[in-house]
Amino acid sequence: MAPSPQTIGEFSVLPISMPPVPSFPRNVVHYLYVRRNAPNIPTANDSRSLFLANVPIDSTELHLRALFASLVGAGRFESASFEDERKEAEAVAAALDAAPAQAVRLLAAHGKKRKREDQEAAERAEEEAAARLPSTWTRPLRKSGSTAVVLLADEKSVQQVLKAIAKVHKSKKYPTWGGEGNVVAERVPQLGSIWLKAHNQLSYPDRDQLQAAVDAFSTMFARREREATEIAKRLRNEPDEDGFVTVTRGGRSAPATRNEAEEAKKKMIEKAEKKKQEMTDFYRFQMRERKKAEQEELVKRFEEDRQKLDAMRQKRGRFVPEA
Repeated sequence: MAPSPQTIGEFSVLPISMPPVPSFPRNVVHYLYVRRNAPNIPTANDSRSLFLANVPIDSTELHLRALFASLVGAGRFESASFEDERKEAEAVAAALDAAPAQAVRLLAAHGKKRKREDQEAAERAEEEAAARLPSTWTRPLRKSGSTAVVLLADEKSVQQVLKAIAKVHKSKKYPTWGGEGNVVAERVPQLGSIWLKAHNQLSYPDRDQLQAAVDAFSTMFARREREATEIAKRLRNEPDEDGFVTVTRGGRSAPATRNEAEEAKKKMIEKAEKKKQEMTDFYRFQMRERKKAEQEELVKRFEEDRQKLDAMRQKRGRFVPEA
């Protein structure tokens, strides 16, 4: 069997020894691909993060913690985020970004006036957690070939991990998935038939627990509807950056003040003037016509001045000096 390569492109190849399971009682080698994290949008933690590809389908944070502890010792690993978890967080962020810019601005201005922002945020997080339906799985499974991002203690830890991977190829002593003696298996829910039986039981939650989740969701939905209504009322009376007032259902709750109307009109006039100036001299024929008009204006003014001088001379008559 040919030895595995140490690197493939930017990735360092980390061989992992997978312990036998009842369904396949043989040791196998799984290859994990590791490189420095370099996302399209840089973050403050990129220098101390590692990007992992082809993570095992039964990966958990405890598995990765045990793996990195076997490479560089305990205390270097902080957290891990998997591909499916990141996609869910990005979907939530995209939903927030989809809100109108003016509504976001109003919410931000309204939030600055509150004195209990942190406490209210914690209360909302608890409310959202209570509104979630109970999970039907005791442990998630990852898609084959999925990725993860591991956050380490510092940049030095990243360098130590990459060096440790190179030493693994030299020593041929591959780290065991789940730690020595598979100690992680005792701390995470089991897979297989036990996992499926637990899923079958969790698919039928307690009636009181389910009712509590539905009630919490209904309460949260009604509160958000009230907040949306309040924002709509504010949008009816407040001009946006272009000087326009948003038209919403139900008509205006109250007319805008005279100062707001004058300010909106002023902004509209300034915007029209700016647009007019930007379109001036946009085409070459406009430049030629402008120069031609300026020349004609100069000639016209010169002729007018010359006629004025002639008229003054005729009116004054010929000057005859005294003898």
